[in-house]
Amino acid sequence: MSIKLNTRQVGDVTVVDVSGRITLGEGSSALRDLLRDLVSKEQKKILLNLGDVSYIDSSGIGELVSGFTTVANQGGSLKLLSLTKRVKDLLQITKLYTVFDVKDDEAEAVARF
Repeated sequence: MSIKLNTRQVGDVTVVDVSGRITLGEGSSALRDLLRDLVSKEQKKILLNLGDVSYIDSSGIGELVSGFTTVANQGGSLKLLSLTKRVKDLLQITKLYTVFDVKDDEAEAVARF
C-alpha cells in the first residue's frame, strides 16, 4: 500500500490526512512535494494526521524532519496528530518526539496554532 494524502481546511489550519506507508521513494517524495506546495501557497499552519500510517522508515522520518524545517523556515508551524503506537515509539527512540508538537485530539491541535 502506498501513501495517500488528503488535505482539508479547518479554519486557517490545513489538515493533511496521511494513510499508508511513508517510505523511501513515492511515499516520502509525495509528502515532501505536498508540504512545499502548501508553504508556497502561504498555508503555514499544517497539521499532519498520521493516524492511518501503518509504517514509516528512516527516509519517512527524514521527510518529517525536512518538512518541519521547511515550514518553520517560512515562519509556519507543523504539528503531528494521532500517532500510531509504532510511529510514536519510533519518534521516541530517535528522540524526535520532543522536537515535534504532537497531539491526540484534532480540535485541541487546531486551537493550539
